[in-house]
Amino acid sequence: MLRIRGTVGNLPVDLTLELDDGDWARLGAQLQTAPAANTATAPAAPAKHNDELWQSAQDLLRNAGQLSGLELLDRLEGLAGDASAGKRLLVRLRHSAKVKVASGGDTPLYSWVGD
Repeated sequence: MLRIRGTVGNLPVDLTLELDDGDWARLGAQLQTAPAANTATAPAAPAKHNDELWQSAQDLLRNAGQLSGLELLDRLEGLAGDASAGKRLLVRLRHSAKVKVASGGDTPLYSWVGD
């Protein structure tokens, strides 16, 4: 479940989207898939950097044990250096077998269950 709150102009918006596992998987695949042209010409350093970021993201949640989605996203954005990279890491964590995601009211709770 994903909850979006805010405003459109002067109108308040409170939207709840329910996505099944297939929807989350497709969304995660779209965020993680790089265009084929970029993959062929990409240098090796960014891949290593991505692996290091992924390991750091896992370590962050492992050390915390459990974090709310908002707090985890905030920390991942700081770790990755920008919002879009932080969101990609959050989606990747959501689909990891080492992470349990439970509804926690306004925001999901991410818990480390791996190792």
